[in-house]
Amino acid sequence: MLKTDILIIGSGISGLFFAMKTAKKRPDLSIVIMTKETAKNTNTRLAQGGIAVVTNLFKDSFEQHIKDTLQAGDGHCDETIVKMVIEQAPERLKELIEIGASFDKDEDGQWNLGLEGGHSQNRILHHKDSSGLEIEEKLLKIIKKMPNIEIWENHQVIDLNTETKKGKTTCTGAFYYDKKHNKIKYIRTRTTLLCTGGCGQLFENTTNPKIATGDGIAMAARAGVEIEDMQYIQFHPTALSAGKDNPLFLISEAVRGFGAYIVNEDQKRFLFKYDLRGELATRDIISEAISNEIKYQSKKHVYLDCRHLDQKAFYAHFPVITAHCNSLGIKPERDLIPIVPAAHYQCGGIKVDPNGKTSIENLYAIGECARTGLHGKNRLASNSLLEALVFAHQASEDVNKTIAKFTFSTKLLIPKFPKAHQSNDYYAFDILKKELQTLLTTFYTSSERDAELAFAKIKMLNNSAISLIETHEITIPFIEFSNMLATALLIIKQCKTKEKQTC
Repeated sequence: MLKTDILIIGSGISGLFFAMKTAKKRPDLSIVIMTKETAKNTNTRLAQGGIAVVTNLFKDSFEQHIKDTLQAGDGHCDETIVKMVIEQAPERLKELIEIGASFDKDEDGQWNLGLEGGHSQNRILHHKDSSGLEIEEKLLKIIKKMPNIEIWENHQVIDLNTETKKGKTTCTGAFYYDKKHNKIKYIRTRTTLLCTGGCGQLFENTTNPKIATGDGIAMAARAGVEIEDMQYIQFHPTALSAGKDNPLFLISEAVRGFGAYIVNEDQKRFLFKYDLRGELATRDIISEAISNEIKYQSKKHVYLDCRHLDQKAFYAHFPVITAHCNSLGIKPERDLIPIVPAAHYQCGGIKVDPNGKTSIENLYAIGECARTGLHGKNRLASNSLLEALVFAHQASEDVNKTIAKFTFSTKLLIPKFPKAHQSNDYYAFDILKKELQTLLTTFYTSSERDAELAFAKIKMLNNSAISLIETHEITIPFIEFSNMLATALLIIKQCKTKEKQTC
């Protein structure tokens, strides 16, 4: 029977950083990183802005970064966690630099720190406008040389297995689909980490890749782990509104920090009506202001205006963004860039402690799928990569101390469905997926009456999905769609019982 000491589900920054640190400390442990597509296909590689770190104690301070984070989270952050993450940031940055991650410097050799919405100081380290890609590539390069780490691409985890003894539940392994051999298999583990990212694909407009379907949330919930604050979905205010792309292309918050304006159809700036910080207000405030302006003017989008900026510097600073705009015939030096808010980041998720541990033994969650207490109702820009690094460090330290007491389960488990079919049903589930995206977007952004109608239709979709389990063999599109439905219902449940954070 297949087994590994540590199973990491997902190949973004949190899982990779954890794997690297743990493999260095414990060369005696076997580590498998399992990802449902290629290792490079993650949300991490799309992160443009950078990582928020206090590096200049003369102009900035931990206290200011903490205050900015708490203010963005609107009173719902765990202050102890915020303090831990921000004070660890310089040490985690040092580790990135040691593995070769490069961040931009000015002519004097000092960090070229960016400014983003909600930050009181320039403190964003960046690699032009492809910071996530830079970090991910350096981590993958290191990991591929480490003998006790294996990366299993095109292996989709279906569900976790748990065992309960004397009232204590332990995660003992996972069922997964091996796409190459078209088989469902089981792997035993001593420790499992969920690093599966967010759920942006549940919405019509999103900046998240197609893999962001809430898989980790759904698996954890089925295993009995507490899920918290799923009603707090952050919408990024400046997604490029051009064509019918899904995901939408993200235009980094750093563009506004660089001096770009947001204007309406009449080419008038309007954000100061909502917040004195204007373009440098937090994402929730700007997203709501844009949505209101779109409704008021009965238009499909507003605009980002970069025409007044130093174009040579702009093109040098944002090469990916300018190249993408140019490919669509949009020239930032002369054209307004159409933008809309889009689902961007899941602030809630799998409830964990300061070490990334869930309520189930041997099971950790880090990265966007976890609810750590850092973000509260609204994530401060460029705190996400930082959170992933710090909690990967915390989890690695904890696993190193505790894994000795866990042994492999001796139970022989055979998957209910030894094979999975993947042909002929992608188109059908794509239609169902689009219907779910429309319904959840309606629930999240519309009037109470329309939201209730959308909720009723989502429950009908879920009932249909449940009936399919009893009459059909498992299919890969069905696995993903089932996870999307489960996550959507969790969002709705927590919206209805707590507070809905709309765009």
